[in-house]
Amino acid sequence: MPFPPTKLPRVGTTIFSVMSQLATEHRAVNLGQGFPDFAVPPRLVEELDRAMRAGHNQYPPMTGIPALRRAIAAKTERCYGWRPDADAEVTVTSGASEAIFDAVHAVVRAGEEVIVLDPCYDCYEPAIELAGATAVHVPLGAPGGGPASFAPDWDRVRATITPRTRMLMINSPHNPSGATLGAGDMAAIAGLLAGTDIVLLADEVYEHIVFDGARHETVLRYPELRERAFVVSSFGKTYHCTGWKLGYCIAPPALSAEFRKVHQYNTFCSFAPAQHAFAAMIDAEPEHYERLGTFYEAKRDRFRAQLLTTKLQPLPVPGGYFQLVDYSAVSDLDDLAFCRWLTVEHGVAAIPLSPFYRTPPAGQRLARLCFAKNEATLDAAIERLQKL
Repeated sequence: MPFPPTKLPRVGTTIFSVMSQLATEHRAVNLGQGFPDFAVPPRLVEELDRAMRAGHNQYPPMTGIPALRRAIAAKTERCYGWRPDADAEVTVTSGASEAIFDAVHAVVRAGEEVIVLDPCYDCYEPAIELAGATAVHVPLGAPGGGPASFAPDWDRVRATITPRTRMLMINSPHNPSGATLGAGDMAAIAGLLAGTDIVLLADEVYEHIVFDGARHETVLRYPELRERAFVVSSFGKTYHCTGWKLGYCIAPPALSAEFRKVHQYNTFCSFAPAQHAFAAMIDAEPEHYERLGTFYEAKRDRFRAQLLTTKLQPLPVPGGYFQLVDYSAVSDLDDLAFCRWLTVEHGVAAIPLSPFYRTPPAGQRLARLCFAKNEATLDAAIERLQKL
C-alpha cells in the first residue's frame, strides 16, 4: 500500500532532539536544548506531592482548575496592572507549544496567511501548515542594523499584510536571540493592526527573564492589542520544570471560546497534580518570578565574561536564557556543521540558527548556547571552549 504524501514535507526530527541525542552519544556538555539542570523550587515539589497524595489524580476541568486560573489572573494583575477574567479568559494547557497550536487552529483557516518573524521557534510553521495556511516569513534585522540586531522592521511587516493575512506571531523575549520588544514596538504593532481583523499571537514564555532594569512589554499592558490577542506563557520556563509541560493562554472571551474548542479535542486537560502545585506556588512565593530576571542576569553576566576568554564572540542578550555567539574567528563551517563538529570533537553541544529560518542569511556564523545551567556545567563547557 503506498503511503500518502507527507503533510509536513520540510519537517524532520527537531534540531533540539538531534543535538541532545548527539550530546548524549559523545558525552558532551549540553548547552543546546533549553532546559535548566538545577533544582525545581522545593515548595513546588512539596505541593506536587501533597496534591497527588490528596487524590488530585483524575481529569481536572478542561480549562484548568479554578484555583490555578484565579492565581494566574491575580499574578497577571500584580505584574502588568490588568486582571483577566479567570473563567472566560484564562485556559491552562499542556505546555506553551500546545497553546500555540490551539491558537493557530482556533482562528486560522485553509488558504490564509500567518506572518512570522525569522528567526522563529520551530513549532510555529508546522502548526500553520497543518491548518492548511501559509507562513509568511519576514526577517528580523532593521535596515542598517544587520541581521544580527534581530530588530523588527514594522514597515516591512506592514508591506507583507494582504487580504489573506489572519494572524501575526511575535515572541518577546525572543528565542533564539534574546532580543526584546519595547513600548515603541507595541505602538507600531497597534498601528499596523488597527482597522484589520488580524489576530495577534504573542509568545511570552520568557516574560520574567528580562535584564538590565528593562520592563517586559507584554501585549497584556495594551488594551488595543490584548483585545485581539492570544498571549501564551509557560510554567516550565518560569519554575525550572520544562518536563512538567504546563502553560496557559490568556485571550479575550470570544477568542478563548474558539481556543477551547481546539484544546478540548487536542489534550482536553493538563496534568492535574501540577495545576494544584502551581496554584499554591504562585500564591505563596511571588518573589520567585519577581526575582527571576535578577537570577538569570547574574548567570548571563558570568557566562558572558567567561566567553570573552574564548574565540567566540557573545552578542547582547536583553532577555531569555540563551546566548548567541559568533564563531567566525573559529571556523568557516556553516552552523549545522559547526555545531556537530563542536559537539563531536570538542564536547560542547550548541544549537545552530539556520533551523529557525525559512531562508537563513548567507554567511551567518551564529550558534545558540543555553546558560540556564549550574555553574559547574558552564565552567566545564568554558574549559572546553577555551581550547578552540
